[in-house]
Amino acid sequence: MPYKDVEVFSNAAKGKVNMLREQPGKFFLRTIMAGFFIAVAMIYNNVVGNVFKDSDPAWGKMLGAIVFSIAVLLIVFIGSELFTGNNLVMAFGAYDKAVTWKQVGKVWLVSYIGNFVGCAFFSLIFVASGASGTADYFAGYVENKLTLPLDQMFFKAVLCNFFVCLAVACGIKCKEETSKFLMIVICISGFVISGFEHCVANMATFTTAYFLVPGLSIGAILKSMLVVTIGNIIGGSVLLALPLRKMSADK
Repeated sequence: MPYKDVEVFSNAAKGKVNMLREQPGKFFLRTIMAGFFIAVAMIYNNVVGNVFKDSDPAWGKMLGAIVFSIAVLLIVFIGSELFTGNNLVMAFGAYDKAVTWKQVGKVWLVSYIGNFVGCAFFSLIFVASGASGTADYFAGYVENKLTLPLDQMFFKAVLCNFFVCLAVACGIKCKEETSKFLMIVICISGFVISGFEHCVANMATFTTAYFLVPGLSIGAILKSMLVVTIGNIIGGSVLLALPLRKMSADK
């Protein structure tokens, strides 16, 4: 990676820090919109899966994975702040000494809270609309997500954000919209069809499932969110951002 590309990532990190400091309301709204987009993708993915669950579950899983890509496509093309994408960008900026780790933590925290607000709000609208019609489908898989062994949950989260951050990196680096589209769809559908764990997508999934599936444990949900969030941070900031910076040419 030539240094001009290093500067793109570092400047993106500095831009996020500056926006959060100078226009906190605008930054927070961007985090909420990212939550909206993730919730849209969650709805799309689950409805497609539900449609095909009786006739051809394999096709449902494949198509559901592809349509979930709409989340990052919307985030990249329209613009918003996704916590997991910021794991890559902000860590890269810190490794390049363009921002401090304190600034990284602040951007991550505000992004996480805003993403939750957006996911929860949009998911509640989905439930209230009565359009879900997928309570049985949610019940069929959400318990499996919550009862995964913690080590599997963690490593699925690490791998998930490696894929997601590859998509974000391609969205930043690619110049043509067609190339951005193809790389994002390939990376995002890869993590979804593999069954990896994404903390922001889980915000939308668990909010919706809580109101559709009786008996879900709040404790199990919070434990899953903690483990997956830590795994996502490591996947984006250590497994991808660190080697990308180390292998990049210096100025």
